[in-house]
Amino acid sequence: MRRLLHVILLGLLGAGIIHIAVLLLVPEFSERDAWSRLAMASDLYKITRLDAEAGGAPVVKSVDPMFYAAACRFDLVDGMVRVKAPGNVPFWSVSVYDRNGHNIYSFNDHTANGGALDAVVLTPAQMIEVRKDLPEQLQGAIFVEAPIDEGIFVIRSFVPDDSWKPIVSRFLDQSSCELQDF
Repeated sequence: MRRLLHVILLGLLGAGIIHIAVLLLVPEFSERDAWSRLAMASDLYKITRLDAEAGGAPVVKSVDPMFYAAACRFDLVDGMVRVKAPGNVPFWSVSVYDRNGHNIYSFNDHTANGGALDAVVLTPAQMIEVRKDLPEQLQGAIFVEAPIDEGIFVIRSFVPDDSWKPIVSRFLDQSSCELQDF
């Protein structure tokens, strides 16, 4: 009986210590989400390299060293955002995240028209307006209808070997993220 009481007290003490440690660490982790790190690195509608190959420490750590990545923060209250990238790389993929980091939409070069990256992110209300009279320059674009105000557009590109590093870097560096108002 005494042993059981001793084990229960030690368990409660250990649980209390862990609980306090977690509560003290929450502010440390909550201020370092992807949105906050990107906000410190660049402004809205600006492509920011996420990988260490761009020079300096990576903004957000990548889980795969065979991929280079770039991101763009946007605010759909200002209007729709268009992301384009010139050139051809072995493989690229795109994800649209809300401000909290939840994946809203993903696609890759196999779904794009001719493998070119040309995408427009907009709200459902903006999509209704665009459909009324689709501008000529948006004919081949992929439309991502997102029920969010603020978000992050992330481009990842595969680097099969060292010979592709400059090509993939150029692809990401020449990518654009622009506010569109139609």
